[in-house]
Amino acid sequence: MAAFYGGFIAQEALKACSGKFTPIKQYLYFDSLESLPESEGYERTEETCQPIGSRYDNQIAVFGLKFQKTIANLKVFLVGSGAIGCEMLKNWAMMGLGSGPEGKIYITDNDSIEKSNLNRQFLFRSKDVGKNKSEVAALAVSVMNPDLKDKIEARIEKVGPETENIFDNSFWSNLDFVTNALDNVDARTYVDRRCVFFKKPLLESGTLGTKGNTQVIVPNMTESYSSSQDPPEKSIPLCTLRSFPNKIDHTIAWSKSLFQGYFADAPENVNLYLTQSDFVESILKQSADVKGILESISDLLNNRPYTFEDCIKWARLQFEEKFNHDIKQLLYNFPKDAVTSSGSPFWSGPKRAPDPLDFDINNEDHFHFVVGGANLLAYIYGLKGDSETEPVDKSKYLQVLNKLEIPEFKPKSDLKIQVNDNDPDPNASLTPDQDIISKLASSLPTPSSLAGYRLNPVEFEKDDDTNHHIEFITAASNCRALNYNIEPADRSKTKFIAGRIIPAIATTTALVTGLICLELYKIVDDKKDIEKYKNGFVNLALPFIGFSEPIASPKGKYNDKEFDEIWDRFDIYGDMTLQELIDKFSKDENLTITMLSHGVSLLYASFHPPKKLKERLPLKLTDLIETVSKRTIGSHERTLIFEICVEDKDEEDVDVPYICLYLKE
Repeated sequence: MAAFYGGFIAQEALKACSGKFTPIKQYLYFDSLESLPESEGYERTEETCQPIGSRYDNQIAVFGLKFQKTIANLKVFLVGSGAIGCEMLKNWAMMGLGSGPEGKIYITDNDSIEKSNLNRQFLFRSKDVGKNKSEVAALAVSVMNPDLKDKIEARIEKVGPETENIFDNSFWSNLDFVTNALDNVDARTYVDRRCVFFKKPLLESGTLGTKGNTQVIVPNMTESYSSSQDPPEKSIPLCTLRSFPNKIDHTIAWSKSLFQGYFADAPENVNLYLTQSDFVESILKQSADVKGILESISDLLNNRPYTFEDCIKWARLQFEEKFNHDIKQLLYNFPKDAVTSSGSPFWSGPKRAPDPLDFDINNEDHFHFVVGGANLLAYIYGLKGDSETEPVDKSKYLQVLNKLEIPEFKPKSDLKIQVNDNDPDPNASLTPDQDIISKLASSLPTPSSLAGYRLNPVEFEKDDDTNHHIEFITAASNCRALNYNIEPADRSKTKFIAGRIIPAIATTTALVTGLICLELYKIVDDKKDIEKYKNGFVNLALPFIGFSEPIASPKGKYNDKEFDEIWDRFDIYGDMTLQELIDKFSKDENLTITMLSHGVSLLYASFHPPKKLKERLPLKLTDLIETVSKRTIGSHERTLIFEICVEDKDEEDVDVPYICLYLKE
């Protein structure tokens, strides 16, 4: 409650200090009487709420001694220890959560502390920069509350499919609840899936500047985090990015896409080609840009740089292509004096007529495009680039560039350019010539001739100033801005937009974690009434505070049996054959299995040929998975998930829960 009001009032105080925004001048009433315990055993009497000379006496006075002991003996998992994680740990330390003899707090965060974190992630200090967040946060809250000494286990592993041998079944099963303090949807969705599988309550929260939200997920009662999705973000139209930018945001988005294509997607495709024997066949079926993918693979493998000088030459040629030749091609298609069908000038309104750039090594943006591009290409191929500690030697670049022959521009008369956002892409409908595709595919070196050879795809990291990521994106964006007479942006602004940085505010974070901890009390009390729980939505800029009842999990039905579509499943203990599984469902549930799958592998279908059925029906389910999916079941795996399609007693297709097979230890 103090965190909620503290965050709210602090934001209003900031408004008053600004002299620009008016703080609220009214009464505000807020309570959370639903958080008070109601369950049997947590009765609050004068005797149970007496102070005992402990630091938790104030909490005992409200909730009672037995409730306090329950809080102290909880085993909880905090995923992430950034802004929300720091506030959450502070609240837990004040509450005494996990401080009892059986209590435990698990924290994990694979991120390191950066200087930019210090303004809002208050458990960290300047001396901690570079250290792991979870480890430093654990030490800091142990100082706040010495009762937590040896009660916090800090991990540095990312929570995901790749660490299920660390965060295994026994780990999740022993938890009382899980709290998310994450900054991306993928991680949130994964944790949500694990909580649904192990039927653990999940406390979810997030902030976006002055906006914040909280969500409580209760097993067999509410929908899960993944049940609802935000509407898609508004994106910049492709034709604006490709040919007609008019704002610096457009050129930054274009340069980020260029970075992704050059240094992440293309090398990744090369590695897939070298490791997957059916890669070419699969992209022919799945990808619209088959020609582009094959051309990029061919270019990266057939024109490999062998020295850093080769990388410099490549970067300079890319400059010529992107900022000179492509612009000349655009002006060839649409000259500056071009008019539309109605007779008005083509280059008017949001469309700016561009000018091609002539490379000038003394122009900082021109030069840094080459420096960034050359070093990133060198990284991909494992070549040694510029020193991270010494200034870039411009004379070295000049020496290489003076020897480089720049090709002349030759216009392409058959190239069409999309003009308006609503027009179809004139090149998208063109089916690539099969002869060209075959020629490109045959030009690729065989994977066997490059056995063991791999490229190093780049993963965008905005906060490392030595990795050339922001350097390249800033230079590319500014060069394109110069093409279109748009005001360039410095590195900070480019990082802000390309990294999609939305400043986190301590006031919002404090308020949101306060709301989450009020829901935590309800989880501890094991309240069975969904109306007692609240999802919160706040915007401190307005200010706005709203609450809603969580949405109940949807219910399904088969053979007159009702089930929870999110939380229920068929639990089966011990391995069995496919035939035994089919017979079990027929006998126990009066259901006929028509299809059985594991992941992306179809293990059984009633329409399979008799020969295949004869081979598979006697197989144990574990053997069937290994046979069909060609994967080995890990020694840490204690459960296997199967999706099924079934028919009921009336031979109608019905939706049913999935199957969870528990393997013996």
